[in-house]
Amino acid sequence: MKKIWVGTSWKMNKDTQTAEAWASAVLPSLKHCSSRIQPFVIPPFPYLQMVSSLLSEQLIRVGVQNICWQDEGAYTGEVSPLMAKDCGASIVEIGHSERRAMFGETDETVTLKVHAALRHGLTPLVCVGDTAQEKQWGVSAESVIRQVKIALYDIPVESLTQVVIAYEPVWAIGEHGVPATLEEAQTIHQAIRSALAELYGANVSQNMVLLYGGSVNLSNAGGLIEQPDIDGVFVGRTAWEADGYSELLSIAERSGS
Repeated sequence: MKKIWVGTSWKMNKDTQTAEAWASAVLPSLKHCSSRIQPFVIPPFPYLQMVSSLLSEQLIRVGVQNICWQDEGAYTGEVSPLMAKDCGASIVEIGHSERRAMFGETDETVTLKVHAALRHGLTPLVCVGDTAQEKQWGVSAESVIRQVKIALYDIPVESLTQVVIAYEPVWAIGEHGVPATLEEAQTIHQAIRSALAELYGANVSQNMVLLYGGSVNLSNAGGLIEQPDIDGVFVGRTAWEADGYSELLSIAERSGS
């Protein structure tokens, strides 16, 4: 049975004290997680090594919010996949809408980073999403599938199931975001799954992990997880507090039973 993924990215939040407190507080919940749940957390890079050392890889996977597509060189301010791995990362978040909008991330750099992550045994977590205008125009599925296809361009078929796709509608992200309804989220996930099946076959499609992110909370998480094409949730604010994240793990346990 495919695992239910429950994860969070802290974005540019927390400090050493609050990061350590979060890790310590969620530890009991992680120890009681069944093997059917795949927890993960993506802290800011300065706290990666600390969080990774506090939380065993057997309990939770830890990631970074970005990498460079090059292994080394004159790339001031960048973090290579080798550096990320050396500091304890096993997941790389790639292509978040904030990276695309504010820091020049493009479809081309997304696929370069996916290749770089796979080259070094890191799990690429690729964020794709539609804008409010694309939703209004009725082209959400086309926009998202386009991003997925480019992200996976020239990836060997045998490596595709190592890639995780997170559908995060741009209109649902952030403090004032409006979460997608269960029907809206499932519709786009089904479209992604169908496109993957058409490109790579049903077996690959069914074994790829598809997550939903965008104003996930304690009220809608269970319903999202129970959708047939949603394999877990990628959560923001609700999971930034340890109690919230622990409750999400409990919801996932109940939803998958």
